[in-house]
Amino acid sequence: MNPHTSSAWPGKGFALVRIMVGLLLAYHGLEVFQPKLMAGYATWDAFKGSSFATLLVYAGKGSELVAGLLLAAGLWTRLAGFICVGTFAYITFLIGQGRFWYQDQHPFMFLLFGLLYLLVGAGPWSVDEWRSRR
Repeated sequence: MNPHTSSAWPGKGFALVRIMVGLLLAYHGLEVFQPKLMAGYATWDAFKGSSFATLLVYAGKGSELVAGLLLAAGLWTRLAGFICVGTFAYITFLIGQGRFWYQDQHPFMFLLFGLLYLLVGAGPWSVDEWRSRR
């Protein structure tokens, strides 16, 4: 094994990124508890004319919170990844009109992380791993 090209900590590094992404998502999802901010989101142009604007905004922020907590814990990680893909695909391609290459990369990056954890799972330092060993 070449020490210059091999990773000393691949699984744990992967888990560390999962935990950090989960905490960032949960942090953004906490906005669900700020009614004034949520009301402001519901007035965005993407929601104009929709009678479901408030529901969509709360569902989106709620899914960020839930997916973030699940990812941080490594619990039902593939489900959390699926929630991220759905939520952030909606945000990126419908609300953000598909502008992921220069203006709104943030939601698209969460979509990519969601896809990664949907396909790969949690890795070490996770409830999923702990449950699979039992």
